[in-house]
Amino acid sequence: MSEEISSPLLSLIKEQGLIDDLQYEEVASELKRSGKPVSQILQDFGIMELDAILQVIANHLGAEVVTLAREYPPDLIQLIPGKLARMYQCLPIALSDSTLQVALVDPLNPARVDELGFLTKKEIRLVVADPVQIQGAIEKYYPEESESVSDILQELGADADIAQEVSAAGDNAAAMEALADAAPIVRFVNLVLSQAVQDRASDIHFEPFETEFRIRYRVDGALYEMSPPPKHLALPVISRLKVMSGLNISERRLPQDGRISFPIGKRVIDLRVSTLPTQFGESVVLRVLDRSAVNLEIESLGFPKYLYDYTIEAIQRPNGIFIVTGPTGCGKTTTLYSCLRRVNTIDSKLLTAEDPVEYDIEGIMQVAVNEAVGLTFSKALRSFLRQDPDVIMVGEMRDLETAQISIQASLTGHLVLSTLHTNDAPGAVTRLIDMGVEPFLISSTLVAVIGQRLVRTICKNCRTPFEPTETQMGLLNLSVHDLGDKVFYYGRGCSVCNDTGYRGRRGIFELLVISDPIRALINERAPSVVMRQKAVELGMVTLREDGLRSIFDGDTTIEEVVKYT
Repeated sequence: MSEEISSPLLSLIKEQGLIDDLQYEEVASELKRSGKPVSQILQDFGIMELDAILQVIANHLGAEVVTLAREYPPDLIQLIPGKLARMYQCLPIALSDSTLQVALVDPLNPARVDELGFLTKKEIRLVVADPVQIQGAIEKYYPEESESVSDILQELGADADIAQEVSAAGDNAAAMEALADAAPIVRFVNLVLSQAVQDRASDIHFEPFETEFRIRYRVDGALYEMSPPPKHLALPVISRLKVMSGLNISERRLPQDGRISFPIGKRVIDLRVSTLPTQFGESVVLRVLDRSAVNLEIESLGFPKYLYDYTIEAIQRPNGIFIVTGPTGCGKTTTLYSCLRRVNTIDSKLLTAEDPVEYDIEGIMQVAVNEAVGLTFSKALRSFLRQDPDVIMVGEMRDLETAQISIQASLTGHLVLSTLHTNDAPGAVTRLIDMGVEPFLISSTLVAVIGQRLVRTICKNCRTPFEPTETQMGLLNLSVHDLGDKVFYYGRGCSVCNDTGYRGRRGIFELLVISDPIRALINERAPSVVMRQKAVELGMVTLREDGLRSIFDGDTTIEEVVKYT
């Protein structure tokens, strides 16, 4: 929704005295900055719940609030043509006599109701519902009239010419390139990429096997397979991806890395491309870097209050090392980018060394590490110190040299942000000692370590309460007495979440503050188990405990927390 469309809701809530002037200003400036729907901003800021917002709109319009059904009959859906439903962002809910009940994504636009009445030749009665659910239903019942992956697969499967051309092309690079540029192949690849971005995929895998060619998407951390294309399409499809990313199409024996800028609608999606020679051809994985899907504001990370307050204080310091740890794909870089965004002011110089640069941020000098030409993290860091920076971000501390220069930088008055691959926050200290860094250097420079994981969140549309079994409670080391009146939830599965029961992910965190008792343990080279016990004694909330917070808040399930902590 654009700013003009969303503003009537903000004015209405202000008129009714439900928010004060300061909150009004905050929401208005966030609306201008992000363009997100006002209802979403009010919820994100914790000012109003969705139910209360919908009730305000309903009272104003003299309408009722409804919950969308799981299914609507085709004859009801057909009362509003697809083009009209998408244009007006509306969904027919029920028909009685000649009155059609309609839910609008933007109900505070009176002109739309009149126009719909005129175009459908029915009397329109407005009802109010969750706008996100309405949009999901519109996408489900009124999909864009475009070709589907299965349609084009049938066409390609039946196309005997392509199969012949593939076998004829062999190792001839020119013939392979011509085949990669063939219209049906181009259409197929574009469709697969569009579909993946639409389904909020973070990675797209193209995998050739001996007798099949598989394409899988990773959505919210889990892999899903799409209908497999015929085996003979592996070579032209992978060649097409290599052409798009500017890679050497005839080199099939060595891994290659590249990038694709892919336009979807009015936005451009960046795709990071990695090829790997395997037994049955090249496997290609694309990492989707969608700027519009990632909010790089520190408030949007879902930090608990104590962690948010400490992080804000830590990143304002003039020097020290701040580390984020966790496995691959747990959002470490997003956390660091959000911290950089916060300290990116006109009076400070920020430099980053990354492999590769994931998001371009205005006002920050970003360097892509390139091992092939000898530009390593340590080499980039050395040059950084001659560039007069205030804050330095090192994508990853991989070796002793990088760690030593980072420590040197912090001792000479720079704030250094970096990541490490360890299982928990105390493990980061042990890892640095294992690399060969002197413990006294760690204890004098390290400010804090955040350990994080991403767990899938329960779909809001089909969230259902349930009684956990004793086995499930045992997994969390909880007893029935610990429960009290706490409610557990799971997702039943619905059209909004593709029957997975999950939609989206959120972080769970632990914060190791380097206090004097922890410094003493670092200097004694204490094992991470001892350090962990001491940190918990001093009040550290562990990943598992933070996971329990997410379970009790109804955000995630027992299985997710047990899986990741």
